[in-house]
Amino acid sequence: MKAIVWTAYGSPDVLQLREVATPTPKPAELLIRVHATTVTAGDCEMRRLDFPLYLALPIRLWVGLLKPRGTTIPGTEFSGEVVAVGAEVAQFRVGDAVYGSAGMRLGTAAELTCQPEAGAVARKPSAMTYDEAATVPFGGCDALHFLRRGEVGPGERVLINGAGGSIGTYAVQLAKHFGAEVTAVDSAAKLEMLRALGADEVVDYTREDVPASGAVYDVIFDVVGTLSLPRIAPSLAADGRVLLANPGMSQRLDARRLGRTGSRRAVVEPSSPTAADLDYLRGLADAGKLRAVIDRRYPLAEMREAHRYVETGHKQGHVVITV
Repeated sequence: MKAIVWTAYGSPDVLQLREVATPTPKPAELLIRVHATTVTAGDCEMRRLDFPLYLALPIRLWVGLLKPRGTTIPGTEFSGEVVAVGAEVAQFRVGDAVYGSAGMRLGTAAELTCQPEAGAVARKPSAMTYDEAATVPFGGCDALHFLRRGEVGPGERVLINGAGGSIGTYAVQLAKHFGAEVTAVDSAAKLEMLRALGADEVVDYTREDVPASGAVYDVIFDVVGTLSLPRIAPSLAADGRVLLANPGMSQRLDARRLGRTGSRRAVVEPSSPTAADLDYLRGLADAGKLRAVIDRRYPLAEMREAHRYVETGHKQGHVVITV
């Protein structure tokens, strides 16, 4: 089968299209023909191994100390069709349309992938195409995780920083679904799209400074890790919550300090997609309450170009790889 092989840590040029052996499902696994996968900012960071030391070291131990070991295929999200099942599989059968997340197992940038039945795999939303469904497991599940942990509820004011990307576009829609009033922050080119997703207010971060506005929010969701917690403290309600999807070391330290003062708290725990989350999001999508924003599509052979585009920081929503 054809697959992208990750040969080293570095630029997009380390990704190569190769013929590799077709995987064989274990007794509790599904063999899935991949119709679509994605490229996110996180995929680019993983490729470069562009992480703080406390994350980079465990990833090197998992993937490979000096370079990815063996035939390492990148990619975490997928949508596709079950083409074979292991002898112990009970919930899926050949022909099922599915979607899910491989997590640190990786391996979705390929024509075929094996995934455990007990993992983050579920039936695909019928209202979504394969391309659209492939964008949900990372962005949708991450947004759902943080908004739930932040206990976002009706009537609350929620600010989402970095609202125009993979996590942010789903966070806007989910926060609205939970009854919140949403202010979406991103670059000017993305504001019209964010309004279309339901944002009540939009802010161009290059022209407006959120703390200077004087507005106060019950929840501040920093998707991209660019906000200074001490600077935004005046914008957070007395019992407010800060949700940090991609915290650097300084944000982690500030989050600890925030948790020691008053009723404010910070949520920094990373998410781990589950089948239950995917089932929940499928229900919203099929009810017309959740939609994908796809900026560009690339064929598998143009994976390098997709990574280069994502690294520009200009993508709106998601970049999809069609397989």
